Amino acid sequence: MKEAVRISRHPSAEPDLQELVGRVALGDEEAFAAVYDVVMGPVLGTVRAVLRDLAQSEEVAQDVLVEVWRTAPRYRPDRGTAINWILTLAHRRGVDRVRSVEAAAARDRKAALLDRTPDFDQVTEQVEARLEREQVRRCLRTLTEIQQQAVTLAYYRGLTYRQVAEALAVPLGTVKTRLRDGLIRLRDCLGVTA
Repeated sequence: MKEAVRISRHPSAEPDLQELVGRVALGDEEAFAAVYDVVMGPVLGTVRAVLRDLAQSEEVAQDVLVEVWRTAPRYRPDRGTAINWILTLAHRRGVDRVRSVEAAAARDRKAALLDRTPDFDQVTEQVEARLEREQVRRCLRTLTEIQQQAVTLAYYRGLTYRQVAEALAVPLGTVKTRLRDGLIRLRDCLGVTA
């Protein structure tokens, strides 16, 4: 049968929480079990008031009691009662969890925004494409009419050299020459290096 523990400053025949924490600091597992039994309810209540989520509250309360076990040697009775020390640990851990959850949510929101952000500047791409189209049109106007027709049929309508020859009713060799000469003039006009 476990002995009763009082949570008060008033001396009694029963071991008080401060004495139990002192024994926990020395590694006394039975004393820790007694501390656990006495403070688990108040610790859970404190954490639950901060977190509002039962599952997370239980997890944080367990973390607090593990911290009590590990840091009991740092408890200083001259700075406050043992229960206040433990409940302060609980409150701080609860606040830390809230901040951690909020930071994770903020990171998730930021990552979601980054996923929706295009990898390139669409406006810049559109402007550059329009400028390139205008430059190509300007350069096409420098070609002879026969070269313009051959380039337009081959590159804008997607016809093969043979189909261009049939459409213009000229020999295949003539189409190839017109296309070659037209592409060379376009290259020079556009400033493309070979």
